[in-house]
Amino acid sequence: MGFEYANRLKNLPPYLFAEIEEKVNKKKQEGVDIIDFGIGDPDLPTPSPIVKFIQKEMEDPENHRYPSSAGEADTRRAIADWYQKRFNVDVDPNGEVAILIGSKEGLANICRAFVNPGEKVLCPDPAYPVYAQGAATLTDAVPVRFPLLPEKGFLPDIESLPEDARMLYLNYPNNPTGAVTDEKFLLSASRWCVETNTIFCYDNAYSEMTFDDYIAPSALQVAQGDETIEFGSLSKTFNMTGYRIGYAVGDSDLISGLKKVKSQIDSGAPKFLQKAVIDALGRYDDKGKRPQMVDDNIAVYQKRRDVMVSGLRKLGFKIEKPKGTFYLWMKVDGPSLKFAEKMLNAGIVVTPGVGFGKGGEGYVRITTTQPVARIEEALERMSKVL
Repeated sequence: MGFEYANRLKNLPPYLFAEIEEKVNKKKQEGVDIIDFGIGDPDLPTPSPIVKFIQKEMEDPENHRYPSSAGEADTRRAIADWYQKRFNVDVDPNGEVAILIGSKEGLANICRAFVNPGEKVLCPDPAYPVYAQGAATLTDAVPVRFPLLPEKGFLPDIESLPEDARMLYLNYPNNPTGAVTDEKFLLSASRWCVETNTIFCYDNAYSEMTFDDYIAPSALQVAQGDETIEFGSLSKTFNMTGYRIGYAVGDSDLISGLKKVKSQIDSGAPKFLQKAVIDALGRYDDKGKRPQMVDDNIAVYQKRRDVMVSGLRKLGFKIEKPKGTFYLWMKVDGPSLKFAEKMLNAGIVVTPGVGFGKGGEGYVRITTTQPVARIEEALERMSKVL
């Protein structure tokens, strides 16, 4: 007996990334050597001191028990301390911090907490699909997409956004474009949200993955009222994507609503992982400078970025060096799916930009999650098929 999907699930667009994964697996089964630049998953290991710390914490029986769905008190306090060091923002660990099972679930659940069916949610285009799909569509809300254009540095025209929406999502350093922003832009977004009574959801998962002396700000540094909630993660900073540990920080009412949703659907992140948050963020110095283990990772990604960009430019592509994330956003001739298919036939995986929204058509996203030798090999393959 078959069952029909709920309407909210029917409203989701086809999941392009699953289709790509199926094609990649088929190529692998055919014996093709695949160089995968498709997924935003660090290939570098979690730093050894953090792994050893987690192993030690796993031996403590107290860490085998249910955690708090809102986050353990000492972990929330460590997040607050880090925000003070890193962003010079004072945060109440009791009412303004929640611990997440990866920032992705928080980005979706905040919509469930505050958006009613039929209300509008403002989502960038191109963008991480969770804003329009995992959050808005699966809440029976209406995702309203607004463009991120290259001539504007992939920053939206805030003043042109609809003023009758419930929530706004923004993300810088940006996935998929690699674009960055500054406090001045975030201030304009914050002011607009206050004036229009719009909840400002800021995805700051890549705040620590920055290059060329660029330092990413927090939206909370310029928040003009009680409109802002910010999401972060240890996934990219410490190569911990598989651990699923993140956090939300912001207005106490927004955090309270998020915690209320979480109390109904999860039992919190494992205690031993929450202890790892304390250890990892505690490695920042008193001025908020990244620890050496993070700087070492960033140096690897920067070298890969430089090699890839140099090689692509030699192949005739006009591409910028991003100051944040480990993504390259490259304009291609023709449809992005067709370009990605051509690359896959050469054993190279890139992500079609259309998978991030209509605004991504004509682009592909390339991650620098392969060693330099494999990047150089991929560039050689590309030179033969382009």
